[in-house]
Formats: sequence, structure tokens, C-alpha cells
Amino acid sequence: MSEVLYRKYRPSKFNDVIGQDHVVKVLEAEAKSGEISHAYLFAGTRGTGKTSVARIFASAIGTSRNDIYEIDAASNTSVEDIRTLNESVFTLPFESKYKVYILDEVHMLSKSASNALLKTLEEPPAHVVFILATTETHKIPETVLSRCEMYTFKKPSQEVLKKVVTNVAKQEGYNIDDISAELIALLGDGSFRDTLGIVQKVLAYSKGRKQPLEASSGRMTISEEEVCLVTGAPAIELVHEIISAIANKDLQLGLSSVKKAVSQNIDMSVFLKLILHTARAILLVRFGASSTIKDDLSEKEFSFVSDLAKNGDNFSSQTLIELLTAYENTKGAYIPSLPLELALVNIISQNKIT
Repeated sequence: MSEVLYRKYRPSKFNDVIGQDHVVKVLEAEAKSGEISHAYLFAGTRGTGKTSVARIFASAIGTSRNDIYEIDAASNTSVEDIRTLNESVFTLPFESKYKVYILDEVHMLSKSASNALLKTLEEPPAHVVFILATTETHKIPETVLSRCEMYTFKKPSQEVLKKVVTNVAKQEGYNIDDISAELIALLGDGSFRDTLGIVQKVLAYSKGRKQPLEASSGRMTISEEEVCLVTGAPAIELVHEIISAIANKDLQLGLSSVKKAVSQNIDMSVFLKLILHTARAILLVRFGASSTIKDDLSEKEFSFVSDLAKNGDNFSSQTLIELLTAYENTKGAYIPSLPLELALVNIISQNKIT
């Protein structure tokens, strides 16, 4: 069985970490100076590299694998679990200066467990370093937060994820075009792990088809069609039809495009996410903020967006609100296409009135 791509390409040293310079530079400086805090809190959305950086930092301060303890707080939420941990911290490291405890999803601890952990955070042994990781900082007691040196991990941008997709595909022996890489990056939703998970599925499918190698590079080529098939995403032309329907106030075109998407078994949540992405880009370009999204779009997509933005009166903040509401209502909808159909009716009828 081949190694999971997220693990295979997980950073193993500070220089490998992408998009978290504000965290890495400080931690690297602390590791070099030897001025180590007894407790750190890494906060950020899923798949942004919190656990990977925790491992790198532990290694940078000279901690061997035998003295690094990773604990899933979501599975060890009780006060008894934390009391057992508190007892273990007083034993000396096997072969390192420090014992490092990495507690993932620490916001899942019960209140009594958090209070038990707090006692150790207040007066930890000199040889112990805690690294707490969380996706929901607001659920952690203030008393625990105040004992930690806190770092917030940023969501990687579309541009960063797109480069990751292209580079990983290339290292795995595949070429991928801009539109396909852009689509995977968007569906990855700001998570390195989720993005590489999609890449893994696409590569597995492409490998199964045994495509011929491209003569110039010696690699197989991944097509937009393959990405759409594996992810349940629509072809970009179908997204453009919906956007054009809004721009031209053409409800018939909009509804027929939705019907076409349904007939192709396209995931409506994914469809709406792509529509929102394009509509937002048009709005930003229309109001002179093209620099904020230009790197996220392929040349073809940016040209499409720019052309519509020139006469983009139908793309307002209200348009995005309608589409966003439809996206939120799609999950669990009795008829998955209905929220998008209602949004198109509302947007186009409002535009006709004005």
C-alpha cells in the first residue's frame, strides 16, 4: 500500500513549512537560543500544519521520538486521563533534555480535565514542554490560555495550495493544468491535508486509467474532466453558464444549467462553492480589488471574470448573500438543487426590477 500523500509530503524541518513564517521564525529563534517556554498553544483551522510544526519544534529543541508524546484530547477527555498525564510528567526523559507532550484538539477536554491540566501548566517540571493544538480557541478556558505562548496558524491561500498541488503532482509523475490545480485548491478549503487528500484520489483514478506519458516531460497528464469526475465538481463551463445567467438576467438559462448539473449527478454544495468563488471574484474586480484574487485564478478564469466585471451591475453584495444563503441551505435540503434555484429566482427578479 502506497504512503498517504499528506504524510509523505509532511514538512520535517522548519524550512519545509509553507505559509506560516510568522510562527516558524519565532519558534526557530527560540529553539536556537534555548529560551523555551513551558507551554505553547497552536491555534488554527484543520490541516494548517499545527501538529507538524509541533513535531518539528520538539525535534529542534533536541527531543528524541522516545520523549515525544502525542495525545488526542478528543479521545482522552476525562479528568482521570489528565491525572494520569500529570503523574507521568514527573518522570525524567529517556534520552533527551525535554519531554514534549503534544495535546491535539485540546478544546475537547471536559471542564474538570482542563482544571486538572491547569495545575500542571502552572508549575510544570523543568524538563516538560506542553504543545496544545486546537481548532476552537474560544472553547478553551481563559486560565489555560493565559499560561501558554500562543501562535495562530493561517489558512493557506488559493495560490499556495495551487502550487502545492502542482508540485506534488509533478513529484508523483503527473502534469496538471492550471484550471485543474485551481479547482483542487479551491475544494481543499484552506487545508493542506484535505487538498492532498483530493490529489491522492485523482492520482489513483488517473493511474488506474493507465494514460500514455507526455512526450516532452515523461509524465502522465491529469485533465479537468478527471478532477471533476473524482470530486463531483462541475466543469468550469457549467459554472460560467450560471454566472452568465445572472449577468444577463436570463432565468431560463440559469434553471436549465441547474437541471443539467442535476442530470450529471454534480454535488450541489461543490457547485455552489464554485459559483460563489467566481461571483466574489467578479465583485472584487468590479470595485478595483483585482490584486487580491488575481493569483488565485488561472489566466482563462481571470479573463472571464474581468470581462463580466466591466458591466457587472448584477453582481452586488446582495447577490453574494443570496448565493451564500443557498450554499448554507443546500446541505440537508430535501431537494438539493432547490436552494440554488430559489437564489437564481431572487437574484434575477430583483435585478430586473431595478
